[in-house]
Amino acid sequence: MLINGTTMPGNSGIELREKKRHKLKEPEEYRVILLNDDYTTMEFVVEVLIIVFHKNEEDAVRIMLDVHQKGKGTVGVYPFDIAQTKASQVHNLARQNKFPLKCIVEKA
Repeated sequence: MLINGTTMPGNSGIELREKKRHKLKEPEEYRVILLNDDYTTMEFVVEVLIIVFHKNEEDAVRIMLDVHQKGKGTVGVYPFDIAQTKASQVHNLARQNKFPLKCIVEKA
């Protein structure tokens, strides 16, 4: 028998090998950011934050104020696919409600 590449005496040639472990890499994270515009209502932005990003009302209002006062506001950090999906949901809701609200995704 082989243990770490050596044969153990008295065994019938059975070879043992160390099991290789593969380390899984965490997915890269991306920031979802809402951008301010002059037409989208504050109420609609709060509604989007609650519906799409599952924010409570207090957090939604705080983020909306960041967007309004600073020109943009970070909504959350997600793996790429989730960030893209959420940005797409924002754009779809905005379009359905005839608002120009924009959302971008950037590497965190």
